[in-house]
Amino acid sequence: MKFRLTLFEVRHEPAGQKRIPIPPCAIRDQLSLVSAQEGSVGKQGFVAAHSWWGDEEIEAASRIESEIKRLNLRTIRVAWGDQHGIVRGKNVMAHDFLLALKNGIDFQTATLFFDTTNHMFAPMFSGDAGIGMEALAGGPDAILVPDPTTFRTLPWAPNTGWILSEMYLSSGEPCPFDSRGLMRRTLKKLSTRGFHYMAGLEVEFYITRLKDPMHAPEQSGWPPDPPIVDVIAHGFQYLTEERQDEIDPILQILQDNIEGLGLPLRTMEDEWGPGQCEFTFDPTLGLVSADNMLLFRTAVKQICRRNGLHATFMTRPGLPNFFSSGWHLHQSLCDTKSGENMFTNNSRSKEPLSLLGNQFMAGILKHTPAACVFSTPTINGYKRYAPQSFAPTKITWASENRGALIRVLGGPRDSATHIENRAGEPCANPYLYMASQIIAGIDGMDKALDPGPADASPYESNKPLLPRTLMEAVAELNDNQLFRTEFGDDFVNYFLALKQSEIDRFQAYVTDWEHREYFEVF
Repeated sequence: MKFRLTLFEVRHEPAGQKRIPIPPCAIRDQLSLVSAQEGSVGKQGFVAAHSWWGDEEIEAASRIESEIKRLNLRTIRVAWGDQHGIVRGKNVMAHDFLLALKNGIDFQTATLFFDTTNHMFAPMFSGDAGIGMEALAGGPDAILVPDPTTFRTLPWAPNTGWILSEMYLSSGEPCPFDSRGLMRRTLKKLSTRGFHYMAGLEVEFYITRLKDPMHAPEQSGWPPDPPIVDVIAHGFQYLTEERQDEIDPILQILQDNIEGLGLPLRTMEDEWGPGQCEFTFDPTLGLVSADNMLLFRTAVKQICRRNGLHATFMTRPGLPNFFSSGWHLHQSLCDTKSGENMFTNNSRSKEPLSLLGNQFMAGILKHTPAACVFSTPTINGYKRYAPQSFAPTKITWASENRGALIRVLGGPRDSATHIENRAGEPCANPYLYMASQIIAGIDGMDKALDPGPADASPYESNKPLLPRTLMEAVAELNDNQLFRTEFGDDFVNYFLALKQSEIDRFQAYVTDWEHREYFEVF
């Protein structure tokens, strides 16, 4: 049986309405235009074809269109956390964003080959892209698939929405170097054991006043000259109300916007250095904790810049009187059914942690040398590890001691008991930092590892030193079989090559110290 489609154009004429058939060529042109528009964003039907969404995502997606209309949103930022935890993405017009919810959106895989300042660390145009992956040779487009549950509006950017995404190859396979996808897969391994991962954030950073953005062409190198800044307040009055009130105007702006994003802000505190702040967040489950960290950092930098300020999450800025900043990761496991905190010791023993908590902590301690590449991924970050500095130097644990690598908070029968890893730097990729903790902790549980006794004096302990440089940590990760097994050789080799690129550039750079040390005397 054959059907013939005939379209009519209705024209209003003095004598009334008259139906005029549209020529077949015009029909074909209109259908072709619709098809072209449908396929102009991402890959048609990509999300449904590969079943990337569950019921929660499908339900959230159904609400987004009405939200866009209700709030009169014009632009949606489709965001993606890259291998460094830096937010990249595209600004998509609202009408095309609705297509992106079905098709995903095309995105450059060349970004996977950038080190911290967009130097390409591998020959992308070779047959295997220099990293053993023919699928990435030449920098083909990948597809970013938005996660509808992360959709929100940006309070500081008028008529603008924001949504997180994960990267997939055009074949439909997950990109093996997508860090959010890696954490998602790690959480699934944990859930098969009946546990959820819970994390709270404690993040230190600096706010400075922008004097000169250094935007002259000769200052826009690779990397560009850093901005010239002033302090917004004197430091060295830790947690004083006067210092905090001095910077209160920007803190109020940050609070309004961060709470406007729906992030669970807990406290804002004045730290040691001039303009150094610490923001803490209530604990949340799984991916949400890492997503919150990613959004928090990019939000702070954008909001400060719009207010004539410069915020930095660099660990140890090269400025006089600036202390190091850290990211203390608070973490525990809870039962997927009851929600019970599995780190709480409900036995009669005086141990601060449950047996499961001890095993999880022991796994983290065992694999810390390799995991430092994820918790402290920059050359600069290792300058923070110094005795008597509130930062760890050795692989130790203790109850309520801020000199230890792992600090246990709480105690027997305390339902809020958890552990705090104090090794992290505030610019770490949150997905890799947290995923490395989970994988190491699972290994401790599976092997029933024992962390040994607590260290009363962590800095005087005879326990092994933390890696003193990124170079040492890279060597540890290269030899660590657990991360190679769980993250995959492809990912570990990729990340090692990425870090080696930064190391090589650093080692080729003649520092001021070298010039001052050798130029005259020799």
